[in-house]
Amino acid sequence: MTPTTPSRAALLTTAFARLIAGVVVIGVLVFLPAGTLRFWQAWLWLAVLFAPIAALGLALAFLDPELLERRMRTRERERPQKNVIGAFILVLVVAFIVPGLDRRFGWSAVPAAVVLLSDLGILAGFALFILTIRENRFASRVIEVQDEQAVITTGPYALVRHPMYLSMILVLGLSPLALGSWWGAVPCLAIPALLAVRIVHEEQLLGQGLRGYEDYTRKVRYRLVPFVW
Repeated sequence: MTPTTPSRAALLTTAFARLIAGVVVIGVLVFLPAGTLRFWQAWLWLAVLFAPIAALGLALAFLDPELLERRMRTRERERPQKNVIGAFILVLVVAFIVPGLDRRFGWSAVPAAVVLLSDLGILAGFALFILTIRENRFASRVIEVQDEQAVITTGPYALVRHPMYLSMILVLGLSPLALGSWWGAVPCLAIPALLAVRIVHEEQLLGQGLRGYEDYTRKVRYRLVPFVW
């Protein structure tokens, strides 16, 4: 760990405090509108969503605490990115509330097979996330160019320039279906558009501050989805 990196105990404490807070907040957003705890889709989804996060946080605390510290940074410096994050949070709040309302009022019915396939898709999204951070130790949650950062061209970065955002689309976009709601998927349609705005601004910063990035963009044409964009 570098001198500026918090101790392993401090990182674990902060990470799991945030994890517990996340479980509570998201649980309230889902179960309160549903008006019941008898919501098996939500319990399964919470396990699928937070168990990998907990396991990954624990692993990083021992194997790569500097990366864990980067992943816990949340304060964007650029105004456009702050606006995108604000809109993103609003979309997610709606996307988590609607399935609970759907469960209470019976607006739609997602077959159990689709629910389970969506949970598997979420796990696939986490697998892509793990592959991404394995290749890129500088994968911060905020947009920045860090000291000693280099352009990564291996692993999923050989296919798309922003594989982590693709993993986010899988995890968050499939969550309403995992919660048993077709209607909950509607606000999630905004997620790719918001990520596209973030990517365009991020690539401007990387092109200016990260040596070799412009050459990389000419080699790997697709930003987010292979053969699409």
